Amino acid sequence: IRAPYGEGFFHKPSGRDSDGRLIIDFIAEMLRLPYLNAYLNSLGANFRYGANFATGGSTVRRQNETIFEYGISPFSLDIQVIQFEQFKARSIDLYNQAKNPSERDKLPRPEDFSKALYTFDIGQNDLSVGFRKLSTDQLHAALPDIVNQFASAVQRIYKQGGRSFWIHNTGPFGCLPVNQFYILNPAPGFLDEHGCIKAQNDMSVEFNNQLKARLVKLKTELPEAAITYVDAYAAKYALISNGKTQGFPDPLKVCCGYHVRYDHVWCGTKASINGRLVYGGACENKAQFVSWDGVHYSEAANHFVANHILNGSLSTPPIPITQACHRS
Repeated sequence: IRAPYGEGFFHKPSGRDSDGRLIIDFIAEMLRLPYLNAYLNSLGANFRYGANFATGGSTVRRQNETIFEYGISPFSLDIQVIQFEQFKARSIDLYNQAKNPSERDKLPRPEDFSKALYTFDIGQNDLSVGFRKLSTDQLHAALPDIVNQFASAVQRIYKQGGRSFWIHNTGPFGCLPVNQFYILNPAPGFLDEHGCIKAQNDMSVEFNNQLKARLVKLKTELPEAAITYVDAYAAKYALISNGKTQGFPDPLKVCCGYHVRYDHVWCGTKASINGRLVYGGACENKAQFVSWDGVHYSEAANHFVANHILNGSLSTPPIPITQACHRS
């Protein structure tokens, strides 16, 4: 990821689609752990406290290759689970083969895998693909399969010994500014009272309802699992609907990039607009923006959301993340 991504906090591109920290970083801070290394970052990585298997553009379901031009990742959720299974097997082998303690310092201990907290935050890109490629009815009909594949990933981790799961639902897709870049004269009722695309948010809510119901069923199928469903949608929509009172004067405005009517230069890129070279740079007052680049949230927004979901007030069962490994 190119500059100016990451520069607000890390002072350099950090592999994060934001100006700084993501929700997973704030989770690590609350648990008093180091920021997680990405699984695909093999050089100098320390996996003693966990690993991040997420990639930008990941989907629950595998997408065909024609979708990749839109930035959708080839690392769908089932591939990430396979990578986890390989990671677990290989790291245990290396740990057991180590001849001195220093060789084990950057590896998880074999017993850590059953004690770990497995976090999931995925599904938004499945909706994104669906809105581009499917009719409303087709996308609605696809939701059960997406949710079942989500549940299948949890089941596979459970079979690997995982017992504690912290699962975010998807956010208000219709509030992403990118969805409105080409809608200059929306019909009455197309947008809700906060300027979000109502039909897209309705689909997000339906996805979340089905996910929550499937996780309730999953608890009966996995009797030793501690599964926490986290309503990230509520936190994100509260931020956008009450943005002005939270220090975000225009919640649907984009910080990084150039977006004026039909002219768009994406964050960190350059393009010629009417014969003039335009750079999609970052705004100065980043802490006042919800959206970093039109798709991803700013660090300030991620911090707000983290503060509202990690205390357990938006979770089912209502427990903070510090207690998410407890059976309930």
